[in-house]
Amino acid sequence: MTELQTLSLEEKEKLLVKQLSKLDSVIVAYSGGVDSSVLAYYARQLLGDKAKVAIAVSASLSHEDLEFARKQAEDFHFDLIEVETSEIEDPRYQKNDSSRCYICKSTMFSELEDLARDFDIKYIAYGAIMDDMQDTRPGHRAAREHRVLSPLQQAGLEKLEIRILAERCRLPSWDRPQAACLSSRLPMNEPVTVEKLSIIEKSEAYLHSLGFKQLRVRHHGDLARIELEESEIPRLSSNPELMLQVAGRLREIGYKFVTLDLAGYRQGGANLQVKNEKKD
Repeated sequence: MTELQTLSLEEKEKLLVKQLSKLDSVIVAYSGGVDSSVLAYYARQLLGDKAKVAIAVSASLSHEDLEFARKQAEDFHFDLIEVETSEIEDPRYQKNDSSRCYICKSTMFSELEDLARDFDIKYIAYGAIMDDMQDTRPGHRAAREHRVLSPLQQAGLEKLEIRILAERCRLPSWDRPQAACLSSRLPMNEPVTVEKLSIIEKSEAYLHSLGFKQLRVRHHGDLARIELEESEIPRLSSNPELMLQVAGRLREIGYKFVTLDLAGYRQGGANLQVKNEKKD
């Protein structure tokens, strides 16, 4: 355990406030997720118009997530700036190997650097937290290369603490399920296309419309593998009529086969087959 992790939430919050207050101006990379939302909220509260909030918009961001991010930004007066990014057009991104996230983040940070120059803003910050240090994330390498700040991480804040702060600030994202770009639904090395992302997005939006919350539709060619939170699996698996309804709708969207993964939702679930093949 690091020294930062031994601090109380109130001490970490004070450290966050102290760090942000030192910045004369900053652009916050915002997604609508709870981490970047808390960072955007505190930056705007402390720096006012000297804190800009920007979201990267591309085919890898679902319309549901974009609309949520827009609504929250409007309600909290973030004066959201939407930046069109073109990572989906990059052949290196389309290849979908281990560098995909790095290329995505590097593209976004490059766009934010241009925006910072336009607004004469000195710093860029993003919502990395302490939990992220436990995982290998190529996007963090891009952040280091572009000298992007991570105030939440530097304050020692962890996910549960972020959610507590978000609830205190009445941010709607405080209990929002964890999200990831649509490309993460494809197994590594399966090429990314706009068509595949559209099919995935429509399938997940349909399941959300039925009231399912934390979920992924993993794309395996003609097969859709649905991952649901463990507690929500029985609602689908024990209801033959609903299963037929879901299968029928996903076939209409573009899949030939639809399956429910009984192991449930887990991060990185698209690459389980790839990982198992490496072990064999």
